Amino acid sequence: MNDILLYILIMAGVTYLIRMIPLALVKGKIESRFVRSFIYYVPYAVLSAMTIPSILYSTDGILSAVVGLAVAVIVAWFGRSLLTVALSACGAVLACEIVMMLIG
Repeated sequence: MNDILLYILIMAGVTYLIRMIPLALVKGKIESRFVRSFIYYVPYAVLSAMTIPSILYSTDGILSAVVGLAVAVIVAWFGRSLLTVALSACGAVLACEIVMMLIG
């Protein structure tokens, strides 16, 4: 039990340091357009890198995962809410899985 608490404290410390060091080192406004755009797009790139593989391998077949992803992107493109996007993607995956089960 004590080991788990130690591991949690170490992880919390590392996470805190990763977030605190840039705040402590950079005092003024960042003038470089490259650095500012890099910092702006990093969260989107990391989120995509973490979620896309999970989306593609979360269903029984890759086809239904791609259909769900495509529907989610299309619905989100039209500015719908997160709940609408999620329900639409789930419905598309369910429909695709049912069709694939009936066909094969």
